[in-house]
Amino acid sequence: MDDGRLIRAMAQGDSCALADFYDRYAPLVFGLAARVTGNAADAEEVLQDVFTQTWAQAALYAPGRGTPRTWLLTIARSRAIDRRRRRRWDEAAGSTGEEALEPGDGPGGDLEERERRDAVRKALMLLPPEQRTAIALAYFEGLTHVEIAMQTGNPVGTVKGRLRLGMEKLRALLRPVLGEGRE
Repeated sequence: MDDGRLIRAMAQGDSCALADFYDRYAPLVFGLAARVTGNAADAEEVLQDVFTQTWAQAALYAPGRGTPRTWLLTIARSRAIDRRRRRRWDEAAGSTGEEALEPGDGPGGDLEERERRDAVRKALMLLPPEQRTAIALAYFEGLTHVEIAMQTGNPVGTVKGRLRLGMEKLRALLRPVLGEGRE
């Protein structure tokens, strides 16, 4: 069953559709959460939160705004950033963090996913350095627009523009590889 049908089935309360969607995307969500949070326990919590939210909000998915994969990863990125901020706050208040993950740790790592990652890396290298840096800081480091602006010394509007242009170029470069446009 394709992703769009899975989400529609989830919206109608089909828990088997959720299980299929989870099996399909859990490694990807965990990997993103692990990169953003840098912590296995936090990544596992983000994974659970993302699929709980996906189940609860499946009826809100709007196909015209992006693919199910994009919708899911947007939720995951947002949850992971929130979790990372919470961890920083806790550590600043005296709590201890857990062992950080190395890139590539965790579940997943199948051939198709590695090929997609390689395609993304190659496409990133084709972007102008300013756009590539903004995207890397936002999506791989989990920084907000304001944090990127502070780190790069650029105005927030410039950061937003670079991200938007860079993502448009990436989408065009990766469309054949990632099969965007199909559900």
